[in-house]
Amino acid sequence: MTDSDKYNPAAIEEKWQKRWQESGVFQCRIDPDKPKYYVLEMFPYPSGNIHMGHVRNYSIGDVVARYKRMQGFNVLHPMGWDAFGLPAENAAIKHGIHPAVWTHANIDNMRSQLSRLGYSYDWNREVATCDESYYRWEQGFFLKLLEKGLVYRKKSPQNWCPSCHTVLANEQVVDGLCWRCDTPVVQKDLTQWFMKITAYADELLTDLSKIDKGWPERVISMQRNWIGKSIGAEILFPIENSDETIQVFTTRPDTLFGVTFLTLAPEHPLAEKLIAGQPDEQKAREFIERTRNMDRIDRQSNTLEKEGVFTGKYCIHPLNGRRVPIWLGNFVLAGYGTGAVMAVPAHDQRDFDFSQKYGIPRIAVIRPEGAEIQAESMTEAYVDSGILMNSGMFDGMASEEAKKSIVEKLEKEGKGKKAVNWRLRDWNISRQRYWGAPIPVMYCEHCGMVPVPEKDLPVRLPLDVQTFNDGRSPLPHTPSFVECICPKCGGKARRETDTMDTFVESSWYFARYTDAVNNTSAFTEEALRYWLPVDQYIGGVEHAILHLLYSRFFTKVLRDLGYFPRELDEPFTNLLTQGMVLKDGSKMSKSKGNVVDPGVMIERYGADTVRLFCLFAAPPERDFDWSETGIEGSFRFLNRVWRLHQDLKSILRPEHACSSSASEASGSLARELRLKEHATVKKFIADLDRNSFQFNTAIAAVMELVNSIYQAKESLMADPAGPKVLSSAMATVITLLYPVTPHLCEELWEDLGHKTLLNSEPWPQWNEDALIRDTVTIVVQINGKLRGKIDIPADTSKDETGKLALAEPNIARHLENLTVRKIIVIPGKLVNVVAN
Repeated sequence: MTDSDKYNPAAIEEKWQKRWQESGVFQCRIDPDKPKYYVLEMFPYPSGNIHMGHVRNYSIGDVVARYKRMQGFNVLHPMGWDAFGLPAENAAIKHGIHPAVWTHANIDNMRSQLSRLGYSYDWNREVATCDESYYRWEQGFFLKLLEKGLVYRKKSPQNWCPSCHTVLANEQVVDGLCWRCDTPVVQKDLTQWFMKITAYADELLTDLSKIDKGWPERVISMQRNWIGKSIGAEILFPIENSDETIQVFTTRPDTLFGVTFLTLAPEHPLAEKLIAGQPDEQKAREFIERTRNMDRIDRQSNTLEKEGVFTGKYCIHPLNGRRVPIWLGNFVLAGYGTGAVMAVPAHDQRDFDFSQKYGIPRIAVIRPEGAEIQAESMTEAYVDSGILMNSGMFDGMASEEAKKSIVEKLEKEGKGKKAVNWRLRDWNISRQRYWGAPIPVMYCEHCGMVPVPEKDLPVRLPLDVQTFNDGRSPLPHTPSFVECICPKCGGKARRETDTMDTFVESSWYFARYTDAVNNTSAFTEEALRYWLPVDQYIGGVEHAILHLLYSRFFTKVLRDLGYFPRELDEPFTNLLTQGMVLKDGSKMSKSKGNVVDPGVMIERYGADTVRLFCLFAAPPERDFDWSETGIEGSFRFLNRVWRLHQDLKSILRPEHACSSSASEASGSLARELRLKEHATVKKFIADLDRNSFQFNTAIAAVMELVNSIYQAKESLMADPAGPKVLSSAMATVITLLYPVTPHLCEELWEDLGHKTLLNSEPWPQWNEDALIRDTVTIVVQINGKLRGKIDIPADTSKDETGKLALAEPNIARHLENLTVRKIIVIPGKLVNVVAN
């Protein structure tokens, strides 16, 4: 083979990427006569370079897009950039350049890298969330939400990073430190903007049933737990010698008579009043300050060491009038429930541990049916349902009956009521940083908070500002931005200088892709009705809660505001959460020195090899460890396909997949190869038509077909039917591999003599008749040990199969001087002769 005949991925890939771009083959438009398919990978933050996690994610999406096009779908497969946010701003400050310059340079570089991998994106629909052509529509959504009361401002304690000068979500606080800079996080009272996602809590929970067939069970469970619906009761405990009451929420009103103390969050609004003037006031204040700055996630952990302080005050039990001490505890959060917990140490393990530590008594009020229980001898809480005791008129009732009866009595006396509590909290969208979408409101001395009129949108983020080295936002110090005129009274006003959380941008970008070049609206109803919902969404499981939950919320709220079609309830029909690409068992990171650069791998092996390895190494939902031997093996396989094509080149014709007929494949070897060809297509379709997309086993099936062609090629090249059968088999290999390794396959397809792109080739279909073998190979055992094989007609009866097995010479020899006791026949597979 000459050098010109060798596989040259660099030249082939450059050729076909240019051809695809020039022909616009991946551009799409609304076509009512074709079924649509919208495949979308989560868009990246433009960090500057793609990594192997990107390659795996986008390769999965590209296989699906190409596969669906060949199945006759009108495919939307877009790409864009999640371009606002703290990482870009901090990186730009570090490098001494403007965030806009940094971001757009990174976008250009990453676009080039993605193009080098040959992904079939419709680049005409590219969006960058930092462009005003994108965020202007978002500001319009904000104004409509504000008008409907679904956006509001309130003062509340927030996670604050003193170094980054911004609020952090709970998930961005790790072990009490900022996830970006490892600075200790403190609590700071700030007036912030919130989106009222809790107004949709019930629908967000209920509608999980609409997507649970297409989403991973783990993600559905994570969303359900995050929303956190609890059914129970709100109960009022009057504070002794006061007009104030403490409201608690509980899912176990049947344990009300077992309350021996109340535990309040240190941030509870009544905490200051309760400790004021008490002997341990200073100790309590120190506890409050220390607890406020703890990681909120850690405070909810089961492993947290429970700590507290007695306020010195008491409340009164609502049904028996007993004095109940009021404590502050580090495990109670102001933002969950009412910020106060009725503590029942005999029947809640957390309360049990707390009472043990601080010597607080227990009262057992629930016993197992048919058993007794003594509070003083308990070594752990009894947390199950049972029969009530020590509960006055409710003694002897079963827990479920008692729950209902106790709540009815509380409601009758005005001391409580049935209630539903949610773990979900409203979404804080305020960020005190520069690089984000401006919030379109202003503040007037006379009129107060005033929305920017929609006709004046967008409120442009000024690009002629100098960022501060310490990360503070320059917006409050930029008069040209801050100073404005009130549209109501014409007086002086100041713009809001907080910017929006970048999760806002990523909560609706999938809808913008449907009409991305529209300059008069965010999208049209026609585009939304045709393209949405997204049929297949692909991304990391780390986004299982916030991004996906916010996107679901935005879909429902934009539907109710009239932006989305009424029937659109969910944004993503199917979700695939791909695993990570590891190196030496660890997540790739620069600090560990285990990063594999996709660019280096592409230069060495070609984009098709990199794609193939990422898809073949493991099922898409599982992590896999990067392996040099693995990618070399993928490269060898593509070279093997290339050599096979070169070996057969002299006899190959421009045939299509599965095109040889039964009459043309009349010889036994030709029939067997045709069977393998059709079986491979059937296997490939079965593996890709499942939501899990088992690319690795589908690719393995094609590898087996290549082996079969190699084994049969010498004999078939001398057979008159050989050119047709081999051309059909090679066309099948090329067509099936096309979504995975498109450049190589386009080259071989053209070399077969085809004049059209594989993108327009129909996906091959198998013929069930081709899967029927004329003969089958039967394994023959004697007493479970392999002794021989026989080839027999496929329709041979069980009795005849047994007779033929006994007649096989080697079997007959082993049975000499033995008596056959039994013959077990598994049709088409095995005969086992039992003899002694």
